[in-house]
Amino acid sequence: MNIVLLGPPGAGKGTQGVVLSKNYRIPHISTGDILREAVKRGTPLGKKAKAFMDSGELVPDEVVVGIVVDALSQDGTKEGYILDGFPRTLKQAEELDAALKRKASGIDMVLYFEIPEEIAIERLTGRRVCRKCGANFHIKNIPPKKEGICDKCGGELFQRPDDKLETVKNRLKIYEIQTRPLIEYYMNKNILKKVSGALDVKDLFKELCQVFSEAKLV
Repeated sequence: MNIVLLGPPGAGKGTQGVVLSKNYRIPHISTGDILREAVKRGTPLGKKAKAFMDSGELVPDEVVVGIVVDALSQDGTKEGYILDGFPRTLKQAEELDAALKRKASGIDMVLYFEIPEEIAIERLTGRRVCRKCGANFHIKNIPPKKEGICDKCGGELFQRPDDKLETVKNRLKIYEIQTRPLIEYYMNKNILKKVSGALDVKDLFKELCQVFSEAKLV
């Protein structure tokens, strides 16, 4: 099954992507990760992306789509994949569909994680990261044993600039503007399913498994 995860920051896409990947034994593909990997490996598309990144410009959609499609064509994706964080715009979705169609492939289902803004804000602003080992905590949901100190290595926990309140509100606003046409696009193709990102990890996982079963993807 070829799945796309959509939803605003804080909706739980990344967490569910990892859980679903382990359960169904298909790769969880983060766009940011594969872009960095393409640049690191020095692939033709990676070199193109690096040129834009080094000059401080946005990487063009056609380059990003090319890198994504390359990743989706690897041997490990033959049984399916979970694409997380892409596409982000209608143009990217259209270019992705066209590129996959040329490879006689396509997206089976798009999962849209709906979540009330106040819950997303609480999740994001409460995140804390260890400066030393990168471990993630949350002041409410996954609090460290000692405030401000990492349980794993004793390093200092800090709040990333991206997770500060005003930045979070802006991120959510931008996502909503960019994504609204994308949701309509996939609804018109009858492959979009809405799920509640407000559920806890176990309950949401059960809901997703039910969705896959009803759609006969597994």
